[in-house]
Amino acid sequence: MAKKSNVIVGLDIGTTKTCTIIGEITDQGIDIIGIGSNPSEGLRKGVVVNIDSTVEAIKKAIDEAEHMSGCEIRSVYVGIAGGHIKSQNSLGIVAVKGREVDDDDVQRAVEASKAIAIPMDREILHTLPQSYVVDEQDGIRDPIGMSGVRLEAKVHIVTGASASIQNIAKSVSRVGLDIDEIVLEQLASSEAVLSNDEKDLGVIMLDIGGGTTDIAVFSEGTIKHTAVLPVGGNYVTSDIATGLRTPATEAEKLKIKYGCAYSPLIPKDETIEVPSVGGREPREVSRQILGRIIEPRMEEILSLSYKELVRSGFEDLMAAGVVLTGGASIMEGMPELAEQVFNMPVRRGCPIGIGGLTDVVNSPMYATGVGLIIYGSKHISKESLRRGEGGSFGNWFRRIKRWFIEFF
Repeated sequence: MAKKSNVIVGLDIGTTKTCTIIGEITDQGIDIIGIGSNPSEGLRKGVVVNIDSTVEAIKKAIDEAEHMSGCEIRSVYVGIAGGHIKSQNSLGIVAVKGREVDDDDVQRAVEASKAIAIPMDREILHTLPQSYVVDEQDGIRDPIGMSGVRLEAKVHIVTGASASIQNIAKSVSRVGLDIDEIVLEQLASSEAVLSNDEKDLGVIMLDIGGGTTDIAVFSEGTIKHTAVLPVGGNYVTSDIATGLRTPATEAEKLKIKYGCAYSPLIPKDETIEVPSVGGREPREVSRQILGRIIEPRMEEILSLSYKELVRSGFEDLMAAGVVLTGGASIMEGMPELAEQVFNMPVRRGCPIGIGGLTDVVNSPMYATGVGLIIYGSKHISKESLRRGEGGSFGNWFRRIKRWFIEFF
């Protein structure tokens, strides 16, 4: 397979599926050139509970994406979620060294903001600058070049449990891949589905996956609040299996094919065939009954998300409303139900601003994978793109070294 130096790979290790998406950086932007997906069995609520199963799912998704794109994957940007993710806002203050604020001053201010009390079993995932204050002049997005003697950096700090981060890293390294960066999933998804105008006006993004609902709140162009709720579409599947007395695999199929989160949209005379358990005959059931099982659970997930928005204190600043993404948001009636709960305009978010295989990834379920690529393209250095094959030798050397550590 070809080894391309201008390729970025996003690896979304979700509760229900593991997805690999390969993007190529071109003069026009990013082209999606490969995608691989495999069901996940080694995660629960976004956290690895079985490393062997997770490794197997990653391996299959990577192989599928490599065959589609025709290039070898060496390193990946990995998404992370789960109830262990916490976030808080912080402030760093430094004295400006010269007459003008330079890049070194900004870096020192951001570093100073990290001086917060973090438990021993947690580590910082992201330090995201929100705005800067130069000599009491606030609301500055880029302070470089401004005159002043005092610089303050307002930042959003995201932390995660060290053990959960290490298990993700271990699963990826066992496949023989290097990790470019571990990225908060809603941060990645927001790169793919939100416009700059929405971030400026104020928007809340809900990435509703199988095991978790990831929340990101933006206002004035920067991220203000993040949270992860340990509830998702798998709860709906479980409710359907229990309520209609059908196997979980069949319940998932019914949810995908006939599921509707807003009962008024379901025709009253429509019926569906529900497989039974233990070899019994399938039954004819009104689709309205399926809707009455799904709607309360989805309403609960959206209500918990609204409470989190209220807790953040930004509910009055969401002029652009709500953007729903993630696999569970595909269900019919989700925007309508969300409008009822949030009392705001709601839309589904699909990946935007990309080329290549857009028809394949044009779905909310691929928002995180595509977002990881966009995030990577913004953070990757031009120097590493120019290095080309030199970088691959470094990756190869580190991989050999890791094998020696593992087996000897």
